[in-house]
Amino acid sequence: MKSEQNPSRHHCMKAKINLGYVIFLASTAALGGLLFGFDIAIITGAGPFLTQHFHLSDLSLGWAFSSLLFGCVIGSTAAGRLTDFYGRKRILLWVAALFAATSVATGVAPSFVTFIVARFIGGLAVGGASILSPMYVAEVSPPAMRGRMCTLYQMSITAGILISYCINYLLRGAGSANWRWMFLTGVIPSIIFFAQLLRAPETPRYLYMVGRHREALAILERIAGRESAEFEIAEIRASLGESRRQAWGDLLRPGIRRAVLVGFCLAILVHVSGINTIIDYAPTIFKSAGWKIDAALFSTFIIGLTNFGFTLVSFWAIDRYGRKPLYIVGSLGMAAALVLLTSAVLLGRFQGVTVLLLILTYLAFFASCIGPVFWTLVPEIFPNNIRGTAMTVPVLTQWITNAVVVLFFPLAFNQIGKAVTFGFLAAMALAQAIFTWFFVPETKNATLEEIEEVWRTGSIAPVVTALPHCGPLKSA
Repeated sequence: MKSEQNPSRHHCMKAKINLGYVIFLASTAALGGLLFGFDIAIITGAGPFLTQHFHLSDLSLGWAFSSLLFGCVIGSTAAGRLTDFYGRKRILLWVAALFAATSVATGVAPSFVTFIVARFIGGLAVGGASILSPMYVAEVSPPAMRGRMCTLYQMSITAGILISYCINYLLRGAGSANWRWMFLTGVIPSIIFFAQLLRAPETPRYLYMVGRHREALAILERIAGRESAEFEIAEIRASLGESRRQAWGDLLRPGIRRAVLVGFCLAILVHVSGINTIIDYAPTIFKSAGWKIDAALFSTFIIGLTNFGFTLVSFWAIDRYGRKPLYIVGSLGMAAALVLLTSAVLLGRFQGVTVLLLILTYLAFFASCIGPVFWTLVPEIFPNNIRGTAMTVPVLTQWITNAVVVLFFPLAFNQIGKAVTFGFLAAMALAQAIFTWFFVPETKNATLEEIEEVWRTGSIAPVVTALPHCGPLKSA
């Protein structure tokens, strides 16, 4: 494919984008990411108090942390299928309502079993948000802005994590019921998310897929003008063809299975390289390095601030340098930090500021390069007419991997050993860099339909460079 032969380059450059409207749509959907991050991380500070209240063992503590993640497995699976029948917006409204209900149920849980059930059901909402929010953002964002708009989702996740860390620290001395208030505060962002969704429209690609062509055209026209809207409608029509019903077997078609395999592998690697062990178990790690509980909880605030701050870097870099270079650099940086953590354990220097600085380095590479790119690539690489079903594969996979890693981390860290644990995570981060180099395409500035076409033609080379402006993918 040559850019001179593809009119999308000229259409992208001429489009008059309604920036305020695009930001409103993307930021509304991205609030699902804030609730995602909040629910994932709020248990970080509650963990030590839960252990005391319910007298938890290492494995029970693992269940307390991972029960939400196992719920995410089912939630992402169900949402991925339901969204192709009922739309992105309608399912997101149910997700917001479920967030609010389970925040209350978790906070008032009278027993550990009830707590686990409430967290599991809350995972249904988190899983749903993880597949629907980035999909919504990708489907309403113009190609030249899609990377930055999808980064809003990752920024919202890190904002949710930071907010939960702040709440954890502020409520650390609020008596024996402090952990209950930590979870109850989740009701507030849930209500805000629901209210914002009521003002947002359905995505134009879903509307066109179900035959509401005029509504789809009207939204696209409001986003980027009449000429751009007509061009995108033509591309959507061509990509959808005459097919309206999809089945799981369609994921094995030649034009799709390669994308599914790439998404599947990235979903495993993003978690076995350790991010959620750091996010969830930071106080445990710092206590093992000699920190007291107050200092350990305060350090999580520094982690959250670093995570959020470096995600802002990705907002600037993702559409400038592309997805693939960032993913490789981030993976190598994470691997280096984890190798140094392993060395610190072996040399007897796993203590104090050394551990904090190395963990912050690890997080800086993840937040600026990996997290935003993963949630941008996943909705980008699948065809329009099967995106909801196809996204289920990487999203479901990453939740299963996440749940297993978080469940067994306390056992591995405390019984197998810190050095082996960090060494394994380092090896997985290096594997992520190698896989990205050979198998992940560059998608910067290409329309969703152009990405679909490149997968179908099988023209993706191991190293891919993107055009500096709008245009199709181009192999180096």
